[in-house]
Amino acid sequence: MRDFTIEAYKNLLVSLKDAGYSFATYSQYIAHAPERVIMLRHDVDDRKLHSLEFARIQRDMGIVGTYYFRMVPESFDEAVIKEISAMGHEIGYHYEDMDFAGGNPEEAIKLFEKHLEKLRAVAPVSTICMHGSPKSKYDNKDVWKHYDYRKYNIIGEPYFDIDFRKVFYLTDTGRRWDGHKVSVRDKVENFFGLSFHSTFDVINFIRNNKFPNHVMFNFHPQRWTDNYGLWIREKWIQNIKNLFKFLIIKLR
Repeated sequence: MRDFTIEAYKNLLVSLKDAGYSFATYSQYIAHAPERVIMLRHDVDDRKLHSLEFARIQRDMGIVGTYYFRMVPESFDEAVIKEISAMGHEIGYHYEDMDFAGGNPEEAIKLFEKHLEKLRAVAPVSTICMHGSPKSKYDNKDVWKHYDYRKYNIIGEPYFDIDFRKVFYLTDTGRRWDGHKVSVRDKVENFFGLSFHSTFDVINFIRNNKFPNHVMFNFHPQRWTDNYGLWIREKWIQNIKNLFKFLIIKLR
């Protein structure tokens, strides 16, 4: 079976349900963290309809996730956002305003306010998450060196407000689960000593009842497809991106 397909994604969710995990959005986790819980985070960077498909799969399985939308045409779509929100999933802002503002924090916070208001006109938003913007020299999180997102009724930003000593973080950045070496900014310290390459490695570990109790998955749904042509295209494009990001990391 090929990895990064819809079938592989469904099998992962089934393995988590069979293992007895509950599911929570990020805001639900902040309010109350169950004993064994999975947070399904989705960074909607591109191909927004893939995220809509993920949301429908989760709805049909009786689980919830969190979807972070950018302010670019590839991501922001009122109809998609409204439908995902109506299913009971959480909507959040995937901000990249320092990049948009060329590193100027005063301009960045104005853009943040404008974009947050635009997103909140479509769906409730109480959490945010930075977009890594790997090609940019600016770290979008740096805007919070000058301002406080809590003043905007934001209750959480994962990179600031999750204790990753207690929450195991897994991201498909690089189109693999051990892509930290080719990730410019989407990475946290691994306090659990666990590493997986494929989705099937993760599933097998879950089935052996060794998975941590609190886990945040970060998916980029544009990478997941059953369409073979698109799957091949995404694979080779990501390989090129990984090389590019590896060089960026080395140069910086």
